[in-house]
Amino acid sequence: MNYQKFNVKIMQKSYFLLKIIIIYLFFISGGFTSKSSYFDEGKALFEKKEFDKSKIFFEKDLVFNPKSEISYLYLAKIFNVKNNDQEQEMNLNNVLLLNPQNDEAIYMLILLKIKQSNYNEAEKLINKFDLVCKSFCSKRSEMREKLDKLMPENAKNNY
Repeated sequence: MNYQKFNVKIMQKSYFLLKIIIIYLFFISGGFTSKSSYFDEGKALFEKKEFDKSKIFFEKDLVFNPKSEISYLYLAKIFNVKNNDQEQEMNLNNVLLLNPQNDEAIYMLILLKIKQSNYNEAEKLINKFDLVCKSFCSKRSEMREKLDKLMPENAKNNY
């Protein structure tokens, strides 16, 4: 008789745990849908050039998915438009930490380094870009021209 009571208690506890797991999975799946909708909403607002609103949605996406390189990339694009070089660079570096071969992030970082007159770093990034470019290969000559045009003559002699 004790054996049956023991089995009933185990079954009750198992049923309770199963309910908790189902509820947990329900909330998690709700979180996944909201996560993707944060990115989608941010992208839609970005395309409408509503940068302040889209920034909030990309940041929310990063709360749920901190490894979202695409959200960091869009944040970098927003800060590029807003001429906030420090935030742009930080977000581009986050993209490159997550995916060192993201050619768009490398391209944007090269342009930023040229703008900041950091020619040595721009040159290193251009060499890296040459190795990994996929979708932005057509920008190679544009970057080289900008670097050569803006680099002072005394800095060119160091190469």
